[in-house]
Amino acid sequence: MGWAGRTGCRHRGGRCDMSRPEPLFSRVAYIGCGLINSSLARALAASGVAGHQVAFARTRATRDRVRELGIVDTVADAPDAAVEGADLVVIGTPVSAYGEVAAAIAPGLRPGAVVTDVGSVKTSVIRVVEPHLPDGVHFVPGHPIAGTEKSGPDAGFAELFHSRWCVLTPTPETDGAAVAKVRRMWEAVGMQVDEMDPEHHDRVLAITSHVPHLIAFSIVGTVTLLEEHLQAEVMKYAAGGFRDFTRIAASDPQMWRDIFLSNKDAVLEMVARATEDLASLQRLIRHEDGDALIQLITRTREIRQGVIAFEQD
Repeated sequence: MGWAGRTGCRHRGGRCDMSRPEPLFSRVAYIGCGLINSSLARALAASGVAGHQVAFARTRATRDRVRELGIVDTVADAPDAAVEGADLVVIGTPVSAYGEVAAAIAPGLRPGAVVTDVGSVKTSVIRVVEPHLPDGVHFVPGHPIAGTEKSGPDAGFAELFHSRWCVLTPTPETDGAAVAKVRRMWEAVGMQVDEMDPEHHDRVLAITSHVPHLIAFSIVGTVTLLEEHLQAEVMKYAAGGFRDFTRIAASDPQMWRDIFLSNKDAVLEMVARATEDLASLQRLIRHEDGDALIQLITRTREIRQGVIAFEQD
């Protein structure tokens, strides 16, 4: 039956238009309008999933830019005004601001509203958001695993989510109907959707995303400490592997600071394991154990083949 589940009578010029389905959400509010939320607003507008869309951003400059780009129908100057009357609210700010954001939007939330988010960490998000939400408001934590190293409303594009995964991490208390609607929304913009325990999500993302970013920041950071002439040569002769690291290391500093600190335990666990494995690799090279090096590299090639098989390359 499609994303809306039914068609409705949409009046145009006094006539009843049955050709368009009713929006899944009649009013969507975005708190924060960076890469993910600005892409989602574009994608929902293109798909017809959302009716009226409104956004709030912390700085006047960002709000003015969102108005100029025409990403949403309305730009609000306060978070509680943005969410007033909304049946879906999407939090897309730095994770460190989530508690403050939840407290700020709480007075404007109507009963039955669904609040979701796009953060890369889930356990700490649930801990700081849920206590602020009024009774009758449903929180569905979510993580669309999509993005680029760019940020801000200009960086968004509707196709960002195509064929990517979104992980929802409802708790046992989360309303099932709210989860289903958020799932349908992400599917409507081209994502595959899974559900996962919040703590398990944080451990999985620590190794698939957080630690790789940490390693990229570390390696590129090493280059910043080299002598000036060596830095210039590294940039001039950068091979593909280093270029990939620089792309990752160009990501938003505040966002990644928040992710590392909010997911500290899982990140440190995976860093410790990676450090032990790196020490083992050092020993193989030191002792010129070529056979063991081939075995290791063969195993890593199999992981790459698995990524390709899941169409995530």
